[in-house]
Amino acid sequence: MAAGAALGLEQRKSRRDFGFAAGIVAILAVLFLPVPALLIDVGLAFSIALSVLILMVALWIQKPLEFSAFPTVLLIATLLRLALGIATTRLILANGQKGVDAAGHVIQGFSQFVMSGDFVIGIVVFVILITVNFLVITKGATRIAEVGARFTLDAIPGKQMAIDADLNAGLIDDKEAQRRRRELEEESAFFGSMDGASKFVRGEAVASLIVIAVNVFGGIIIGTTRHGMPLGQAADVFVKLSVGDGLVSQIPALIVSLAAGLLVSKGGTRGATEQAVLNQLGAYPRALTVASALMFVFALVPGLPFLPFVVLAGLMGFIAYAIPQRAAARKALEEAKVAEETATKAQAAAAESVKESLKTPEIELILGRQVAAQIQASHAELSHRVAKMRKKFARQYGFVVPDIKLTDSVALPPKSYQILIHGTVVATQEMRPGEMLVVVGDGPKPDVPAEEVREPAFGMRALWVMDSYAAEVRRTGFEPIDGASVLLTHLSEVIRNNLPQFLSYKDMRGLLDRLEPEYKRLLDEIAPAQISYSGLQAVLKLLLSERVSIRNLHLILEAVAEITPHARRAEQIAEHVRMRIAQQICGDLAENGVLNVLRLGANWDLSFHQSLKRDAKGEVVEFDIDPRLVEQFGSEAAAAIRERQKQVHGFALVTAPDARPYVRMIIERIFPTLPVLSHLEIARGVEIKALGTVS
Repeated sequence: MAAGAALGLEQRKSRRDFGFAAGIVAILAVLFLPVPALLIDVGLAFSIALSVLILMVALWIQKPLEFSAFPTVLLIATLLRLALGIATTRLILANGQKGVDAAGHVIQGFSQFVMSGDFVIGIVVFVILITVNFLVITKGATRIAEVGARFTLDAIPGKQMAIDADLNAGLIDDKEAQRRRRELEEESAFFGSMDGASKFVRGEAVASLIVIAVNVFGGIIIGTTRHGMPLGQAADVFVKLSVGDGLVSQIPALIVSLAAGLLVSKGGTRGATEQAVLNQLGAYPRALTVASALMFVFALVPGLPFLPFVVLAGLMGFIAYAIPQRAAARKALEEAKVAEETATKAQAAAAESVKESLKTPEIELILGRQVAAQIQASHAELSHRVAKMRKKFARQYGFVVPDIKLTDSVALPPKSYQILIHGTVVATQEMRPGEMLVVVGDGPKPDVPAEEVREPAFGMRALWVMDSYAAEVRRTGFEPIDGASVLLTHLSEVIRNNLPQFLSYKDMRGLLDRLEPEYKRLLDEIAPAQISYSGLQAVLKLLLSERVSIRNLHLILEAVAEITPHARRAEQIAEHVRMRIAQQICGDLAENGVLNVLRLGANWDLSFHQSLKRDAKGEVVEFDIDPRLVEQFGSEAAAAIRERQKQVHGFALVTAPDARPYVRMIIERIFPTLPVLSHLEIARGVEIKALGTVS
């Protein structure tokens, strides 16, 4: 059935092609063969109908390229009128002595109706039509087409570059780029063709003048010499026939010229001509109101007709009143449509709300009412600082921390905020709008009214002071900190303390996918044959838990590849990795090229060493230490660490390699941010400054 339909479509297409070719041949035949008056009438009627059809299409197309066949149609229509003009000339000169119906009833009707029986009127009307067509419409359309063709050709390189740029940027695909290039080619070809096609109409106008002159003078000569007609009768008959023939050909030519002018003057305007013209003319009701008032004034001027101007004034005034009403109704309809679409989206969102409620943000900052009001006043600056903080974490630790969701809650105290990690509250603090925080530590306090608190990020002694005392506090040598900076510092420290929770399996695979091809091959050798991807993630999390950056992921993979044939536990692998990236660890902890260290005393090193239980292979399988020793170590280490914290800004605790994880396990309960290194993690070439021992 489908094959039959396709065959029928192909047959109809073939018949249409044959019919079109036959029509062109028929037009050419009219140029040479005599045609009866009846067929002349049919041809002239068809010429008028074709010109009207061309005008209507030119009025209703959305853009000029939709009528890209216009130059071809214009050539065919012009050839048809010229062929009919030659055929009518043949009839006029051969049968003109029979009267004004010698060339058919169409020419007879035009000669009697348009000329009102007087050939002088016909000549005047014909000359006016020729003038309007030749000097006004055709000349203007030709100039527009010429300039449009020139500008279109000049703009082709820039438009092609714009298409290539959009394609390279991924804004469009190959098919869209091909469509745009094809449209650009068609546009340039169309305006170039229109520049030449407009010459057809100008040439036809000149040809019409020549034909009518030939018909008049040739007809008078033939009528007087061949048929014995008096000169006056011959002039009356042949002038009427010739002018009637000229009018029949010039009216369709004028219509087609108007269509060409409308087509090329459309330019970049989209939509039908009536939409483009009426919408833009009616877009300014005040202009219509002024025009209506002016028409009413003209109606009152003595000597001018009252009725036409009053009717025009009333019509323009009514349109000026109706346009805003229609615009308001259209706007209300659009708003109702938007509201309906919004309601539909809301219903769809409500349907998905159960699924959405199961999702919790990885990092969320909840603000009280007063804190939210202060933050919103500088929301743009806060967003910028948060973005900078996330970039800093990415450079420092080698992966991107999740987005931070900012919300407010009436359930919180107005001056409080909470930091949530995976939906769990990890910190709740107070921030006082209108006050600034002064960190004093263990030193003296500035002599201003203040309330003593603990700084939220590091737990140091601090004071909340009013903004008005900021200058006085600075004069005493302290630096007050605004509330937003306090909040961001606290948030930054919370993120550092929870770095392992933010390295998801998806994030790790993304980091591995960005490796160079050589390291991807190394990864394929060790995973999953020697270590699973989840095991590799566990190693990276162990490093991040002690704030060791994973930015040098290729070095970490090399270290993992070295140890995995001999060890499978993530803790053992992490310890080996730490030794291999010792240069990075020491470089991150050193200040001005110097690494400050606090050593574990020999007695404590021996105590921890004796507490490690090993198997036959020498691997640690158990940490068995007396709880009283743990308490004693904690108190002695805390005292020594606090004393050194007063002396230097940052340092590391150094111990034996096998005891390091267990020393870290005890120390992190008291000082979560204090680095604990083994002797093997001190890189060669690093300058060491010993601050003492824990003994």
